[in-house]
Amino acid sequence: MHVFCTLFDSHYFSRGLAAYQSLKKNCNNFHLYIFAFDDLSFKILQKMNLEYVTVISLHDFEDEKLLAIKSTRSIAEYCWTCTPSVIKYVLDNYKVDSCTYIDSDLYFFSDPSELFNEEKNCSVMITEHRFSENYKKYEINGIYNVQFMYFKNDLKGKNVVSWWRDRCIEWCFAKSEDGKFGDQKYLDDWTTRFKGVHVMQNTGGGVAPWNVQSYIYSLANDELFQTEKSSENQTKVVFYHFHNFKLYKQGLAKTIGYPLSKEIIEYAYKKYYKNLTEIENELRVQYPEISNKGFVSDTIDIFSIKEILSRMKKGNFSGENLLISDKKNLKTETDCIDFIRYILRIIKKILNKTKKLIFSKK
Repeated sequence: MHVFCTLFDSHYFSRGLAAYQSLKKNCNNFHLYIFAFDDLSFKILQKMNLEYVTVISLHDFEDEKLLAIKSTRSIAEYCWTCTPSVIKYVLDNYKVDSCTYIDSDLYFFSDPSELFNEEKNCSVMITEHRFSENYKKYEINGIYNVQFMYFKNDLKGKNVVSWWRDRCIEWCFAKSEDGKFGDQKYLDDWTTRFKGVHVMQNTGGGVAPWNVQSYIYSLANDELFQTEKSSENQTKVVFYHFHNFKLYKQGLAKTIGYPLSKEIIEYAYKKYYKNLTEIENELRVQYPEISNKGFVSDTIDIFSIKEILSRMKKGNFSGENLLISDKKNLKTETDCIDFIRYILRIIKKILNKTKKLIFSKK
């Protein structure tokens, strides 16, 4: 059985459920330990009683060392700080042979079991960012990404996670300082600092916005594949990291930060967004107190929406990209804007004619 753990609060609730649902669909034998990072998410998860899931509250998880530094970290920084601690908690408190941490904004497109074929002779497995050529400069903030990390429940594995926990409690902030950045920069020297650390070789794990530029994506028998442009090697996509994917109450979502392709939007983002929308709709009916928590507080102005959609229609996906779930509502808004623009053009023409008449009389 594959044992996983993750953490999220009410603002990442729908993403966490999407990760769980994708895992359940693609992995036959697993158990997921969810660390609920606020009371509301814990309460709802308890009510949901999800299959193959154990829910742990902050009250049960937090210890004196974590509580002592909690007020010094932002919400995101505290989550990063706690990552090694949630892994250690599972290894120490449950009779498991191993534990794999997954970020709550991962989504599985195929069985992750094949990734574990690599861990037979190691105690820890980590995942590189594998930045595309244009983004290799970001390696300064970390060669590896804390998104999918395997730890065997043996002396070597526990030694690594304990060391990492101590470092994150000492320092874990969203900035570069003295060779550190968040929780991830600590991983840079693990392959030489510790014995038994393996770097995942399967490029189907760790697919993310910062490396998709190196691949061409295709769909075959409802399975997502990527072909490396330089080598033409093809691999099945196991999971995608939907980093910086923003949901809006207007019935749309936005990708931020990296240029994408039409294919990755069509085959990966649309599927993920559809699942998130379904989850949010279900939460709205069954658990209204937590619905809409996953949406950002601001809105996208309709002028920007039209500009982005126009660019995408021309096949240009290099900037921010939009996905739409409520096309009817969006059409109403855009029609209103078109009408307003039409009225403004008429007003402008009238003002120009009025000015000409005034100046001609002078």
